[in-house]
Amino acid sequence: MTDDFTEEEKLGFYKAIYSRRDVRSHFTSKPIEDEILSKILHAAHHAPSVGFSQPWNFILIKNNQTKKKIKESFQEEKKRSSQLIDEPKRSKYLSFKLEGISEAPVNVCVTYDPTKFGPFVIGRSSIPEAGLYSVCCAIQNLWLSARTEGVGLGWVSILSNEVLKEVLELPEHVIPVAYLCLGYVDEFAEKPDLEAAGWLPRLELKDVVYFEKWNEKENKDWMSIKKMINENLDYA
Repeated sequence: MTDDFTEEEKLGFYKAIYSRRDVRSHFTSKPIEDEILSKILHAAHHAPSVGFSQPWNFILIKNNQTKKKIKESFQEEKKRSSQLIDEPKRSKYLSFKLEGISEAPVNVCVTYDPTKFGPFVIGRSSIPEAGLYSVCCAIQNLWLSARTEGVGLGWVSILSNEVLKEVLELPEHVIPVAYLCLGYVDEFAEKPDLEAAGWLPRLELKDVVYFEKWNEKENKDWMSIKKMINENLDYA
């Protein structure tokens, strides 16, 4: 059966996509129930992966000392990266709340292990990065599942991977891909924080779609969908 989702189920799926947010604040002290966290991790583990290699691992963290060390890395990296931009944008950047490491009840480090199932993985010989892309698919599953369960998730990318490897005692060949903060929140924002703050605008779909070739905006075989895209329909 190809169309086995009801209209209600489809609406729920798209609601999760359009209402997903990168959460940095508004975390509550309510712990995530083990059953809910398990469901979220199961969803992540059912992501597609190149050659069915399942190259991810999930390190669950709630120890405050570990969080403290990771947050110190964030603070150092945020200060360092601020030197890449000039005022007044630098001050605006420094004012942003960009993590919830201490506030979130659970932190998760998602890693990539390229050695799983040996050196040959179907589909990875031509594009070695496909393994990393697979881990990103798992992260997206995790994110959407968390949103569906009412759990906020924030991806902290302003971190030193070397610090993560040291603090979490990762083997040399294992790559940390994402450091995530999970917890229940008071609210999910209507818009992404950086869009609401005026840091960057949301691009319209018509600005990022080409037809057949790079930068090709006109093609008679795609006129119908181009019209729909240009109408900028809002499915949220």
